[in-house]
Amino acid sequence: MKNVLILAIVILTLISCRNNSIPDGKETSKPLSSENIATKDTIINFEGNESGKLPDGFTQTATGETQALNWKVETNLRNKSVAQLAKNDDDHYNLLILNKPSYKNLIMSVKTKAIAGYQDQGGGLVWRYIDNNNYYMARYNPLENNFRLYHVVKGNRVKMKSININIKSGEWFTMKVEMNGNKISCSLNDKVMIQTNDDTFTKAGRVGFWTKADAQSYFDDLNIRPLY
Repeated sequence: MKNVLILAIVILTLISCRNNSIPDGKETSKPLSSENIATKDTIINFEGNESGKLPDGFTQTATGETQALNWKVETNLRNKSVAQLAKNDDDHYNLLILNKPSYKNLIMSVKTKAIAGYQDQGGGLVWRYIDNNNYYMARYNPLENNFRLYHVVKGNRVKMKSININIKSGEWFTMKVEMNGNKISCSLNDKVMIQTNDDTFTKAGRVGFWTKADAQSYFDDLNIRPLY
């Protein structure tokens, strides 16, 4: 009888500890799992995705007041790429974010071209993405003929570096960014255009694509290499 009583007390104690491990039924915040940090190269060419739909493994979102979200895979001359086709207002940033893995130090490149846009054109790459209001971004705009590096903090876009260059709308080109520690390097067609240091975002984050307002653009052949 004594043994049965002791066993009952132990069971009740374990149940009580389990119920108290997450107060008020709310899940406690968790650090970024090491399973989500990239350990190998990632190559995405969208060929295995269905045309007219959002590409597998990506989430579309925006910085600024959400209006239309319209990222989808398109087929041109038997080649598939992902396109941003929404026509939004000036203060709206269109984002397509790779769900996983996350990267801290990386080399990332993509082929891209601007296809349309009255207020804005072009687009670029996002990295160390924390959420839709906090990330690094590099973009090219053929209307302004400039290549710029920004960080977006609490939804506010801050220009870090800018250089003038002429790549015509409708022309494919390759954009590449490299970040190692706080060192950032941005290239167009294998030519380094921007170099700087920055400590705004120091932790690993996700990666993706960016356009502004009504800038309609294609993206293809995304290559990401983690650095250690």
